[in-house]
Amino acid sequence: MQKIGGGKDVEILKSGSDALFILLGAIMVLAMHAGFAFLELGTVRKKNQVNALVKILVDFAVSTIAYFFIGYSIAYGVNFFSGAELLAEKNGYELVKFFFLLTFAAAIPANISGGIAERAKFNPQLIATFVLVGFIYPFFEGIAWNQHYGIQAWIKEFTGEEFHDFAGYVVVNAVGGWIALPAVILLGARRGRYTNEGQISAHPPSSIPFLALGAWILAVGWFGFNVMSAQTIDKISGLVALNSLMAMVGGTLAAWIVGRNDPGFTYNGPLACLVAVCAGSDLMHPVGALVVGFVAGGLFVYMFTLVQNRWKIDDVLGVWPLHGLCGLWGGLAAGIFGAKAFGGIGGITFTGQLIGSALGVSIALMGGIVVYGTLKAVLGIRMSQEEEFEGADLSVHRISSTPDCETNW
Repeated sequence: MQKIGGGKDVEILKSGSDALFILLGAIMVLAMHAGFAFLELGTVRKKNQVNALVKILVDFAVSTIAYFFIGYSIAYGVNFFSGAELLAEKNGYELVKFFFLLTFAAAIPANISGGIAERAKFNPQLIATFVLVGFIYPFFEGIAWNQHYGIQAWIKEFTGEEFHDFAGYVVVNAVGGWIALPAVILLGARRGRYTNEGQISAHPPSSIPFLALGAWILAVGWFGFNVMSAQTIDKISGLVALNSLMAMVGGTLAAWIVGRNDPGFTYNGPLACLVAVCAGSDLMHPVGALVVGFVAGGLFVYMFTLVQNRWKIDDVLGVWPLHGLCGLWGGLAAGIFGAKAFGGIGGITFTGQLIGSALGVSIALMGGIVVYGTLKAVLGIRMSQEEEFEGADLSVHRISSTPDCETNW
């Protein structure tokens, strides 16, 4: 066996290890998209299950094209129009880094998909995906993670520290959740969901096992989402892993308690808290992460119920409460529990987190209003009443999830 001798060999080993490390993270986050698909499949009614599966996959494909040719360049000033020999340098680390960050970008339409389920047109949503991943998302990504426009420098000068988002609590989760809010409102509620007399028609999940499967896949993949956000192997942190675990446990218990043992709430609890812990998972003490997760789990259940029952906003999977609000809570919580006074590592301020979070929310809201408002005016974003009644599976894909049970075959 050839021995590792000089500094060049060590450098080669390091670049290869980094490429493998972030590739494994990319694969884990890619697997999360299967989680998104099965979570939506299990939550929607049976006549929309195929649509959930196809939509998540095609959204990912469109996201890849948009991010490869446009979005990644906007965020990082990097393109891939060089020769393959140059791209393959350092074991192709820059290529797998793109793959990793792409899986984050593609989570934006995957998040939105759950909120607009069961009544959104298929093709206009693909246009929205291209614009959001190609332009809106990378605009804020470049601000938060690549020092664009001097905003991070200004926040540091004003508050003493930069806006901190280790694994994308605002950049990915909150942005997706707050884009989804105007999309859901512009679409309107599913027909029959709310009656003229103010009554609510229950639309229970079609498959708790599939919902649970989706939640488990997402929860496991989230450890790649959080831990591999270090992006190089020398920066890997067991603290991030343990904080993710403690938040997951806290959120699960809170959702189980506040949700009164409802399985849908219980399985969304770990997702709410894993959203919330993304920002400060590299800074918090594990007890702080437990508290952050516990609050997020309870917050999701309370706000999902309020949004659906009191405000009559038909956010099918609770995307805005889960990603938008829990993501926002996580960013602010990082400014609290990341501080040394609460057992954290420090290097973060609550004011800086507040400013950065508010900026992300503002960009997301504006982007959602412009993109979905324009699509609604030009193409329409909602299926016809007949198509919605028949279900997206038959209306869009011409097949149901159980074709052998069709009576007319």
